[in-house]
Amino acid sequence: MTQIIVGENEGIESALRRFKREVSKAGILPDLKKNRHFETPLEKNKRKAQAVARSKRYKRRMRT
Repeated sequence: MTQIIVGENEGIESALRRFKREVSKAGILPDLKKNRHFETPLEKNKRKAQAVARSKRYKRRMRT
């Protein structure tokens, strides 16, 4: 859990900026987006197959 301590004379904008920086450093947002909704096994296999195809296409392009 990400937590920041707001100073007595610190503005809300700077505290929010520090909080966003800590959240991005902790890698919370990508994990949140990944777990946003349930993914069926069919959707998961389709996503993985697309990733494999993308990497094969990239490797083939870089080889020539």
